[in-house]
Amino acid sequence: MSRPAIQSTCIVITLACASAFTVPAAAEYPDRLIRLIVPFASGSATDISARIYAAELAKQLSQQVVADNRPGAGGAIGMQLIAQAKPDGYTIGYAGAGPLSINVSVTPNLPYNVAKDFQPISQGVQAPLMLACSVTLPVKNVKDLVNLAKSKPGELSNASAGTGTIGYLAGEYFKIKTNTRILHIPYKGGAQAALDVITGNVQLIFDPINGVSPHIKSGKLRGLAVTGLQRVAAFPDLPTVADSGVPGYEVTTWGGIIAPAGVPKAIVTRLNAEMQKAAKSQTVNERYAPLGSTPIAGTPEQFAELIRIDTAKWADVVKRSDAKVK
Repeated sequence: MSRPAIQSTCIVITLACASAFTVPAAAEYPDRLIRLIVPFASGSATDISARIYAAELAKQLSQQVVADNRPGAGGAIGMQLIAQAKPDGYTIGYAGAGPLSINVSVTPNLPYNVAKDFQPISQGVQAPLMLACSVTLPVKNVKDLVNLAKSKPGELSNASAGTGTIGYLAGEYFKIKTNTRILHIPYKGGAQAALDVITGNVQLIFDPINGVSPHIKSGKLRGLAVTGLQRVAAFPDLPTVADSGVPGYEVTTWGGIIAPAGVPKAIVTRLNAEMQKAAKSQTVNERYAPLGSTPIAGTPEQFAELIRIDTAKWADVVKRSDAKVK
């Protein structure tokens, strides 16, 4: 064989070997720990959901998926960290309607742009909120609450996980629908907000059911109603807000997995497939059942559309309410 032919053959063999080594390397994701940033405090409803999925994804991926709580500014601090992370699939996030659909309407100079800075991976859960109150408040139902609020305008207060969260806007929407004046008190997370309602420093809270459920069951908080259009199996005795004298009131929340913009399509596809599998798993469904939440997964495109629709909805509520921009 001539020298040029030998050289050509060697080049072909070298390229083939390089290709052989390249394919397995790409298929190794994930080959190390995945950091799941949660933009709210430990014990919050968002945190509970994030940890349910983190545990299941860790089993499926055979890698650690570690929740990293970064609360503050209605979720903006954690969201900025996700946006600035290297788009390699090893730093992802779990967020809901507050950071993804509400903050843009209530927070000036938001340090992230949802459409440009994030890649939706998959929705993970959908659920109504619960309207709960301090056990020291002399009300037994929504009608009692509305009557009390109207008799004492501006004297009752509503705790939330922070300005820009779904609990915040649920409260503002409630005020619009009931023509009441209730003071909003923001906290750095749902757990802190619930604690101040338990102690009686604040009277009300609208929060995802998985956040306040333990306090309702222990008798530390009094559940008044759920914010969806149907009762939930976890609390069958609680009516909906709409059926309690506030027709047309409906608020549902959701959460899901996102990644920094620019993450490779292969990783988006892999994570989405794992979320689809996790949402159908017996473990995830069993953990969500007592919380009144429904595991649900879809395509990245479906999650992006949900974000867009809710962004428009809550922008309208902010415009019609006396929501204070912080």
